[in-house]
Amino acid sequence: MTLLDRFEASAQKIFDVHLHGTENPSAQVLALQKAGVYKAAISTSWSLQNSYRDFSNINFLHGLMFPCANGKVPYSLQTCFTGEEWPSVSWVEQQIKKKRIDYFGEILNQYYGISPSDSLLFPYYTLALKYNLPVGIHTGGAGPDHGSPNFRMEMGNPLLLKPLLSRFPKLKVWIMHSGDQYYQETISIMQENELVYTDISVISNPDIVPAERFSTIMKAFLDAGLEDRIMFGTDNGDILKVLNAVESLDFLSNAQKRKLYYQNAERFFSKSEKH
Repeated sequence: MTLLDRFEASAQKIFDVHLHGTENPSAQVLALQKAGVYKAAISTSWSLQNSYRDFSNINFLHGLMFPCANGKVPYSLQTCFTGEEWPSVSWVEQQIKKKRIDYFGEILNQYYGISPSDSLLFPYYTLALKYNLPVGIHTGGAGPDHGSPNFRMEMGNPLLLKPLLSRFPKLKVWIMHSGDQYYQETISIMQENELVYTDISVISNPDIVPAERFSTIMKAFLDAGLEDRIMFGTDNGDILKVLNAVESLDFLSNAQKRKLYYQNAERFFSKSEKH
């Protein structure tokens, strides 16, 4: 049975919750569409992100990536939004009202060298609550050459979310990359907070994480009873390889795959599309 046959047996559509822009958006969108992506949450430099607003074959939800060390997006080093490290709160609210921001993320606190519970982020979390926007927070590690001089590995531990979740208990948060090496901490946070979701970006990419480790992490989430809060994401990895990694998990039922591929994400993002 081919990958396509296995995929079609378990799901008809994909919601990629973790996507960034590329130099060739048209080619990227075509590849995603061929893989079954009908909806995606994208965050990248503001100018590049705007080029995705005219695509109609995939429904893009637009995030706001911040804070940005030296005003630059990690890796690409493109201008984040206005070239400042932090976006003006009033500007952000204006963009929300214009329906140009659907969620906050990728929150880059770790690249900036601060905790996700740092008070510098509170005005933005307050806005997210006001407009019922989800917040996606980077966790785990990072690749080389990210260009963020203040990056701190220890700031990627999901346990640092505890003060934030205590102060903003109704905030919809998703832990990006499942915490990676901190996946057990992610599980602990999710068990304590029913509004917290996670995505499988990076950990599902066999070019970065071995298949055996991905299997171990996924099994741990399922054994913890969290199958309703895990979402599909590629982080610009080869989507066919990521799909193959998921389809190779023989302990996943077709119903669980459908939850992972789109149902959980639809539930998580449902109210964020209405301001």
